[in-house]
Amino acid sequence: MFAVFVNMALVLVGSAVGLLLKNRFSERMGQAVMKGLGLCTVGIGMSSLLGGKDTLCTIICVALGTILGEWLNIEKGMDDLGELLRKTLIRGEGNSRFVEGFVNATVLYCVGAMSINGAIAAGINADYSILISKSVMDMVSSITFAAAMGIGVPFAVIPILLYEGGLTLLAGVVGPYLSAAVITEMSAVGGAIIVGIGLNLLGASKEGIRVSNMLPAIFLPIAYVPLANWVATVAAGLF
Repeated sequence: MFAVFVNMALVLVGSAVGLLLKNRFSERMGQAVMKGLGLCTVGIGMSSLLGGKDTLCTIICVALGTILGEWLNIEKGMDDLGELLRKTLIRGEGNSRFVEGFVNATVLYCVGAMSINGAIAAGINADYSILISKSVMDMVSSITFAAAMGIGVPFAVIPILLYEGGLTLLAGVVGPYLSAAVITEMSAVGGAIIVGIGLNLLGASKEGIRVSNMLPAIFLPIAYVPLANWVATVAAGLF
């Protein structure tokens, strides 16, 4: 859990710097920064997505995971949580982007190869190097996020604690039973979701991609990979 707390601390530090710089950013500057961050986010997601070994796994897991997420309406739940935090903790006007900052930062910080692999490495081998590296990257991105979207960004440390901390603790129990193939495909699916965040930041979709509703897809390779291997073995035996 040590690395999780480091991640939270660095996000708070980066957010504080971003909030201090907020008034120095014109609207035009803020939009330009968000476009640049969107491009970087797409690049980060693509690197994980292209690291997958089974394209069919990514397609099926993203499709089924999105259906499940839409049914659960995770996006609305996260929006409601962000709005609750805003109303409870923030006073006054000028915080209309609180929910946007909270949701975007939460998904970016909690989804992806480094979150999954780092939590598993920390839980199984007490290897904190991946999560520490991720923490530094998160600090840099939190500066630009907070400067552009405001006070909602630092509150993403709450989901970081729940998600990353939960994965780390869970990895200590079930991690030894996850194959390298499962972890690779989980990272690839996470990469696809991060690409969605980048496209939203770039304004590529008029309605926006509900990336939060895609989150269940990350965990579906845990079932897909062994099932696909079993089907391949049975098919080989038959033919």
